[in-house]
Amino acid sequence: MPAGPDTNGHVLTDQHLAHLHPGTIYKKGLHEVGDGCFAWLEPDGSWGWSNAGLITGDGVSILVDTLFDVPLTRNMLDGMASITSTKPISTVFNTHSNGDHWFGNQLLADREIIASAKAAAEMPEAGPERLVALRELPGPTGDFAREIFGPFDWTDCTPALPTRTFDKQLDLQIGGVDVVLYELGPAHTNGDTVAWVPSTKTLYAGDLLFIGGTPIIWAGPLSNWVAACDFMLSLEPEFVVPGHGPVTDAGGIQVVRDYLTYVDTESRKRFEAGMSAEEAIQDIDLGDFGLLAEHGRIAQNVLSVFYELDPETRRRDVLEVFAEIGRLEGFTG
Repeated sequence: MPAGPDTNGHVLTDQHLAHLHPGTIYKKGLHEVGDGCFAWLEPDGSWGWSNAGLITGDGVSILVDTLFDVPLTRNMLDGMASITSTKPISTVFNTHSNGDHWFGNQLLADREIIASAKAAAEMPEAGPERLVALRELPGPTGDFAREIFGPFDWTDCTPALPTRTFDKQLDLQIGGVDVVLYELGPAHTNGDTVAWVPSTKTLYAGDLLFIGGTPIIWAGPLSNWVAACDFMLSLEPEFVVPGHGPVTDAGGIQVVRDYLTYVDTESRKRFEAGMSAEEAIQDIDLGDFGLLAEHGRIAQNVLSVFYELDPETRRRDVLEVFAEIGRLEGFTG
């Protein structure tokens, strides 16, 4: 299957190209999707370059996620000022605990900040100091961290944690607009959640969707992420803002589901054949999915299947997995 780069050089398979939302350009900045619903896009969507959203109502707005550092978030807020000057942000909703979706919270620390209880529980242990230490490691692992996290500035980062939490579902009304928060994790992380605007059929999916990039199953199980995709598809969204990558539609959700089920099937085959997780990681041919960015994330994704099939499988720590992802992507020293 041929593939092509978008205008920012991020390689997308034909499957993804077919599901970029018509009229939406993958370009940095603010884009209106559904009526009164906006996406803030940060190409190229790779490690740390995440999206955010703005849902507006009568005289008020809710911000879906902040960005990976304070300068990026400040730039985003400046870019939204033409709207938020008359519809100020009253609430911030963080979709999950990865820092590229909440490290900018401090600029809105005087607003209500909402997250799922499970996401909020992970956040205190997921601060920027871990990433700073990762960038300082010697050798190929540090080289990989410096390559992907080098552009981000955490010198002025004082993480602001959620002030309100929920489990399973939270119904909000933002200036007369209904917004429903659904907790669909554990999958990417323990507390993955999405925001759904029924009136415009707009879905903010957080990192339950990577468009043009490879999903990574930090929490799992994989089967629960597939179930999350099925739930998102059942909403029949017209506009889908992923955590990373261009705005898509329901077809983009299907592509992510297809990747997950492919990894699940191929991992199970090798588990049943007696291979170790490491052997399976090396043996699986990703085919067209290998064209996606961050293909080295297959390392963690195969492990997640093995953990589900055999709870006695040795748990690899994040640093070990990160080093293997870097090795698969060419950082070998």
